[in-house]
Amino acid sequence: MLKIKIALLATFSLLLFSCNTKSKEEKATKIKTEEHQHSESETIQLNNGEKWKVDDNMMLHIRNMEKDVDHFDQEKSTNYSLLANKLKTNIDILTSNCTMKGQAHDELHKWLVPYIELVDSFSKEKSANQFTEIQNSFKAFNQYFQ
Repeated sequence: MLKIKIALLATFSLLLFSCNTKSKEEKATKIKTEEHQHSESETIQLNNGEKWKVDDNMMLHIRNMEKDVDHFDQEKSTNYSLLANKLKTNIDILTSNCTMKGQAHDELHKWLVPYIELVDSFSKEKSANQFTEIQNSFKAFNQYFQ
């Protein structure tokens, strides 16, 4: 349980500080020296009743993941390892190219952090239930973001 909490904190710290930093050295320093507490009870809010705009650069990687999930489902594939690797690759690209700022960025992180945790768990456990949770995560994403 402690390992999971440490991994989650490290993942969130990496996400939080990979956005808008200039170099890998700065990222590493910020991750080591700063912490951000993430409450699981945080819920995504709409932008005055409207969906949040996600930068095109970031949306590309999110849509790639969604397409991979949809294709996996349509093909009735059971190669969970392949899907997990594809999702993790897109997460790495997405988080290393974060360009968003402000409340839209903060709201996106409320979706992204649990999604990353889910993909991490999926890559280890590779279960149909987790796959369903990933599908549901994209349904939630589409309710709040465009």
